[in-house]
Amino acid sequence: AAGMFLRLLSDIQWRAAHPKWRRMTSSQRSTSTTAEPHLIALPAQAQVVICGGGIMGTSVAYHLSKMGWKDIVLLEQGRLAAGTTRFCAGIVSTARPLSIELKMAHYSNKLYQQLEQETGVQTGYMKTGSISLAQTQDRLISLKRIASSLNVMGIPCEIISPKRVLQLHPLINIHDLVGAMYVPEDALVSSANVSLALATAASRNGVQVHERTTVSHVTIQKGHVTGVETDRGRIQCEYFVNCAGQWAYELGHSGEEPVHIPLHACEHFYLLTHPLKEPLSGSLPTIVDPDGRIYIRNWQGGILSGGFEKNPKPLFTEGRNQLEIQNLQEDWDHFAPLLSGLLRRMPGLESLQIKQLVNCPESFTPDMRCIMGESPTARGYFVLAGMNSAGVSYGGGAGKYLAEWIVNGYPSENVWPLDLKRFGTLQSSRTFLRHRVMEVMPLMYDLKVPRWDFQTGRQLRTSPLYDRLDAQGARWMEKHGFERVKYFVPPGNDLLDLDHSKTFYKPDWFDIVGSEVKCCKEAVCVIDMSSFTKFEISSTGDEALESLQYLFSNDLDVPVGHVVHTGMLNEKGGYENDCSIARLSKRSFFMISPTDQQVHCWAWLKSHLPDDSNLVLEDVTWKYTGKKSLQETTQNHKWSLNLIGPRAVDVLSELSYAPMTAEHFPSLFCKEMSVGYANGIRVMSITHTGEPGFVLYIPIEYALHVYNEVMNMGQKYGIRNAGYYALRSLRIEKFFAFWGQDLDAFTTPMECGREFQVKLDKGIEFLGQEVLLEQKQNGVYKRFTMFILEDHDTDLDLWPWWGEPIFRNGRYVGKTTSSAYSYTLERHVCLGFVHHFDEKTGEKLVVTTDFINQGEYEIDIAGQRFQAKAKLYPFSSLFTQRRRKDEVELSGYERE
Repeated sequence: AAGMFLRLLSDIQWRAAHPKWRRMTSSQRSTSTTAEPHLIALPAQAQVVICGGGIMGTSVAYHLSKMGWKDIVLLEQGRLAAGTTRFCAGIVSTARPLSIELKMAHYSNKLYQQLEQETGVQTGYMKTGSISLAQTQDRLISLKRIASSLNVMGIPCEIISPKRVLQLHPLINIHDLVGAMYVPEDALVSSANVSLALATAASRNGVQVHERTTVSHVTIQKGHVTGVETDRGRIQCEYFVNCAGQWAYELGHSGEEPVHIPLHACEHFYLLTHPLKEPLSGSLPTIVDPDGRIYIRNWQGGILSGGFEKNPKPLFTEGRNQLEIQNLQEDWDHFAPLLSGLLRRMPGLESLQIKQLVNCPESFTPDMRCIMGESPTARGYFVLAGMNSAGVSYGGGAGKYLAEWIVNGYPSENVWPLDLKRFGTLQSSRTFLRHRVMEVMPLMYDLKVPRWDFQTGRQLRTSPLYDRLDAQGARWMEKHGFERVKYFVPPGNDLLDLDHSKTFYKPDWFDIVGSEVKCCKEAVCVIDMSSFTKFEISSTGDEALESLQYLFSNDLDVPVGHVVHTGMLNEKGGYENDCSIARLSKRSFFMISPTDQQVHCWAWLKSHLPDDSNLVLEDVTWKYTGKKSLQETTQNHKWSLNLIGPRAVDVLSELSYAPMTAEHFPSLFCKEMSVGYANGIRVMSITHTGEPGFVLYIPIEYALHVYNEVMNMGQKYGIRNAGYYALRSLRIEKFFAFWGQDLDAFTTPMECGREFQVKLDKGIEFLGQEVLLEQKQNGVYKRFTMFILEDHDTDLDLWPWWGEPIFRNGRYVGKTTSSAYSYTLERHVCLGFVHHFDEKTGEKLVVTTDFINQGEYEIDIAGQRFQAKAKLYPFSSLFTQRRRKDEVELSGYERE
């Protein structure tokens, strides 16, 4: 059996490399099935308990011990590296589209390269390189975009011809290829031995390793981890790390207070062959053929080849799985399409003798990104799991970042795209996860062009107007479970073509979004924005104001009815949230944040607000408890409607019989009023786009009435529906940053031109103030900059989307963070951060206004550079039809 073979191989190599292991661990491996080995007693307490002895758990233990923490216990329910880690294909690939994943894989590669010398344990590390094949021009474009990112990070990479592929790997059939990407420093390892090497180093540094120990549940008191219950007794601890792999979901739900870890296992197949007549060289590069859905690596003179089929097989949905993963049943019928793809790519293998077909479970997440970070509900409960079949590539880097998070309170890089708090409880449904991973696994190799959307798990959270908007041609995308409109297809358009428009070039929706933008600028548009996160913070005394003044950089001690745009900063001055706060009363505040902030922001506030019974934090994203001028005594669901455009004033004035001009309803103002027959509508004079207008927060029972009234009254003013693509174009051409894409926990207001949202003299010290004072005095090391492409043909050239390298005077200085076509400027606009690196040492230097203005810039789009003009402020011509400039600066903060 495959399991027995690979286990035997791993054990032999391990024992040969490190015969003293028995004395360093708490248990002995035994070949007897009738007698349990003697187990050393567990400690009564520890600072950190890690569950899982695979590559993730051992990496976390290794890095924690490297950072000086010694009181650590690693628990493994079976034997070390006996789970999914044992079956990993052992491919270390840095070719990742996401920057943080690329950095993790690059670090892992460097770590594994020196690990054998550090520990004396053979890891099987061999630098073979990898070749990613392209059968289509679109695939080649996607590879070129990745290659651009690799090159600016100093990772050797090149786009090569099919003939060059054949030179590097003579057995590859190149007849259908248009090109490929070659990464010469990618490598192969024995993933099980890497885990054992990490465990060896950790043990030498004082980490206690206990095998044959099962964690039953984690105890949590008052929202904080207090201990771990096992089948061999209890361990008190301050921190718990769930690295249980495919069992992480069940372990998270095992306690009285569940921790939701959304992942699900699928069967993953790969083939092992006997050696070729002329055994393959160990230095042959790994082949990744995503269009053929397969990967191929050398293995003991033969090959190892697997892939990601279109019809995956989820398993363990009911939670039943094995203690140590044994080889699942072979399924040759299921593997047949991948085998056909292998034989097409390497025809010379037809006569090769097959050794075995391995079938093992792999864990996948709802968005194809791994999960790390601290639980939003249990302080001290950390998670590292859900590697989406890239565990060996991410293992070193992921363990490093999580160890930093535990020790320092934050990692050294922005890991928000991987943070557990990007998910809510809704993604933990068994049915949702089963259906989503059936889509995710094929997507591992599917071509993903900009603006693609998941198709499973949809229509989970919808606006009360979903059916009405859908009937009017709405095309939907999903964010944090919410259905949100991208744009509206006018009658007569080919709906099928628009639904399946996938391109790196000018998209089919270009003119549709352009007409929505034009209406926002010249008339009035309606955008359903119910998905935004909404909290209320109130108190019986001054506790709410005092707490918020400490947590936010702007001054919130403003008159009742005023709205303040502000950052919620961390101790480094970076953005944990970017939001608007309305003062409803002297002791009550209403906070509006990005959609995906619902879990993260709630957890941040709960952990930083004082434990005071007089202070109340309430999530009113869908609910709102009636108070003050609302007469209802039961809960009211709220729906958000954005009226954008110069005629929004006229529509709302006629519906409310109240003057809505700037003199009567000033910028950044909030009050409750009647709209049509509906009372208690909370109206705020912001639009999240920079255009004039209002946001209405409406009780859900009034949603249909208010929408109908607005649309009917707006007919004479040219009203129409619009979607988030129009909002994106508007906010980017106004130079408004987007949290989670432009802004993150490592970006301060001083670095993105938001000094006016910081009140250093408000009389109360706020979180991050010391860093901002230092930046104000000494300058910043990066600057948020707007780029307008100069020589770019919108119709013929590749479009920028995000993540494109920025060059100043021919030198790399940063990356774009978001991009959009400006229908006003009739040019593409990119936003991004510019750094100043010393040409000799690479040291970061202060970025001045002169440095920005005196450079000549280019934006690299899939290897082709386009000239760009840099600006630190938006074009003044865009501020026509405004009440006043400061309104625009403060009102258009929001999100796509």
